[in-house]
Order: sequence, then C-alpha cells, then structure tokens
Amino acid sequence: MSRPSLAPPPRIAVILPCFNEALAIAHTVQSFRQALPTATVYVYDNASTDETARVAREAGALVRAEPRRGKGNVLRRAFADVDADIYVVADGDGTYDASAAEGMTRLLQDECLDMVVGTRVHTENEAYRAGHVAGNWLFNQVVASLFDKGLSDIFSGYRVMSRRFIKSFPCASEGFEIEAEMSIHALQLRMPVREVPTRYAKRMEGSHSKLNTWRDGLRILVHILRLQRLLRPRQFFGALGAVLVVVALLLSIPVFLQFFETGQVLRFPTAILCTGLVLLGALSGLVGLVLEGVSQLSLETKRLSYLAEPAVALPEAEDARESVTTGGTARPVLP
Repeated sequence: MSRPSLAPPPRIAVILPCFNEALAIAHTVQSFRQALPTATVYVYDNASTDETARVAREAGALVRAEPRRGKGNVLRRAFADVDADIYVVADGDGTYDASAAEGMTRLLQDECLDMVVGTRVHTENEAYRAGHVAGNWLFNQVVASLFDKGLSDIFSGYRVMSRRFIKSFPCASEGFEIEAEMSIHALQLRMPVREVPTRYAKRMEGSHSKLNTWRDGLRILVHILRLQRLLRPRQFFGALGAVLVVVALLLSIPVFLQFFETGQVLRFPTAILCTGLVLLGALSGLVGLVLEGVSQLSLETKRLSYLAEPAVALPEAEDARESVTTGGTARPVLP
C-alpha cells in the first residue's frame, strides 16, 4: 500500500529590491503573498529616503538593507544571504504581475528548469516607453550575436530561478545591467530556460522610474562587451586583431604604390606604423588564444558549482520515492 510522499515542499523566496517605493511596495508585497502563500517575501531597501522599509514591514515582508546603491549590489547581497530552493525576483514598483508567479514556479518545477523569465507584455504606452522597447530589441540582438543565442527580453526584471542557478551565479554587476548578466550566465552554461509572457503595467501615480535611458543603456552596453571579453576572449581579441591588421593594410596602400613607382620607401613613419599595427594585431590574436584557455577553466569551475547543487525535484520523482515498508525493509512501489 502506497503512502503520500513525505518530501517537504520547496522553500520559495520572493526578493524585491526597492529604492524609494513607499507608494507601491505594500500592494506589491501583498500581491506576492497572495499569489505564493508559502513563500517568504524579502524587501531589500536600497538606501531609500522615504518610508519604504516601514511600509514593507507593515505589509508583512522581511526587510533587509543594502546601503550600496544599485540593483546589482542589492541582488548580490540577497543571493548570498537568502537560502531557498526557488527564488522569485521582481521589482517593488508593482509593474510586474504577481499573479503569474505561481504558474512560473510550477513551470520551473514541472520541467526541471533553472530559470523562467517573465517577458513583458504591455498595453499602455506609459508602462514601456518606445525608447526602452527599441533599446531592449537592440540589446537582445547584440547578445544573440555575441553569444550565439539569446532571449526575447534579456532585461526583464521578473524571473524565477533555481537554487543551483543562484549559487553558481558570480554577480559582478552593480546596477541595472544585472538582468543582462543573469541572461548571459544562463546562456553560457546552457541552462534550461523558458520564457513566459506576463503583463507589464505602468507605475503607480506619483512613482518614478529609476532607469535613465542613455546613462544606464551605455553602462549596460559596456558591461555586455566586458562580459564578452571575459567569456569569449578569442572572439573579442581576434576581432580586435583583425581590425588592426585591416587598418594597417589600408594605411600601407600608398606606401606600396609609391614603392612600385619609385622603387623606394619614402614614407618611413607610415611604414613603421603599419608594421607596428600588424604586430599588435598578431599579438592581440595570440592573447585571445591564451585567454581562451583561462576562460574555459573558469567556465568549468562555474559548471561544477552549478552541478554541486541539486536540481528542483520533479513531482514524478517525488512520487517515485514513495515506498512500502515491510518488516522494516523499504521497497519501491512498482507501477
């Protein structure tokens, strides 16, 4: 005779980074508590100057503080401090649909995924400005071209992630580039990822976005290129070396034409510059090859850290662990 599985339910943590979100945080906390009744909701106050911490605490959240400004700094601290099996990350401004969290966490468990991304679907222009839509599309193309594949919304702040994703994620970002880094981490390790369309609403009246389109867009682009240099050094330095060689060839055309006409090299500075550029190009390619080995070692280390954590248990796996005890000896239940 079979008996119900005694395996405990997964521990779910909802992490909400906040900076001056006193107007929206109570509604956001209550919405996630209603959607995920067994989850623990953490609000990380990022040096707010309003009543965000007090309002969140009164709404039933566990409030913690991170004095260093920036969403990346907040999530780095949260991922290190919070111990759970499933992590739900969203913003504290009420723009993400909390009711989708239950379905996203179930999908993570049912398909044994490491990340479920809530792609933003908006019906109001105020929710998702045209400049942000265009920038998001552009950066999606950049990441897809640099890392051979991509996601349709790499900047979505609504994600459900497994413990092994979180505990293998180095988190080097300080600001809004954290979402791009999480996406690239999943792509690099070839983790199982799914995207789910979720409603994206406009901010509450009186609440203002902390994202600066041009400043943060430039920071994100620089960070993506930095990750490409670190994770794909052969590509990065190979491309740099190729550019240097091409520039040297273009500059050397007048030198060769003059040599064929006169039999002499009269433009010594240009000839020396071209020689130096070719040498730098070759050296850049060699550096890329050397660093490729270092990058591969780093990838293997992250992969081992990833594999050291157990996957989210499948419901079928839990059912398979049910057993019948006879004379003190447990034997598996056969179908």
